[in-house]
Amino acid sequence: MKPIRHCLFIAAVLFALPLQAQEFEPIEKRMSADAFKAAGLDKLSAAELASLNAWLHASAPSQAALEAAREQGRQEVVQKNRGFLTFGSDEPIESRLQGEFRGFARNREYTLENGQVWQQTDDSSLYGVRLQNPEVRIRPGALGAWWLRVGNNAVQAKVKRVK
Repeated sequence: MKPIRHCLFIAAVLFALPLQAQEFEPIEKRMSADAFKAAGLDKLSAAELASLNAWLHASAPSQAALEAAREQGRQEVVQKNRGFLTFGSDEPIESRLQGEFRGFARNREYTLENGQVWQQTDDSSLYGVRLQNPEVRIRPGALGAWWLRVGNNAVQAKVKRVK
């Protein structure tokens, strides 16, 4: 559910950017007449209203700040969703497994210390291994496949991200 929420957030930001890039619109034009009156802004003098509009215009985020925030949000979504299908970068994921590693087995789940959970999808096996919090490397392969290697072992298992 979280990937959908992040995508919706990015879509909202991308939709709002053209609106922010437009010329500054005074508050009396942005609000309906009823809302303007209900807020008590109709009681301001012309000079006070001009001062309020100047303050609102000066405190509006710059285009550079909006672009920086947009890029930061995009990077956050990419990092959080790496491993789901082909989303994110092609760089390997290097982390540690939480707890004890006792070899490979089909459908076994492996939890990384960064919170990601990966499930083995092939029949690769590695017996007689007991490692505590070993280093792992998960690299992307062809056609959206991901491969998990634990420590310095030559055997690797095909995995998919489940969380």
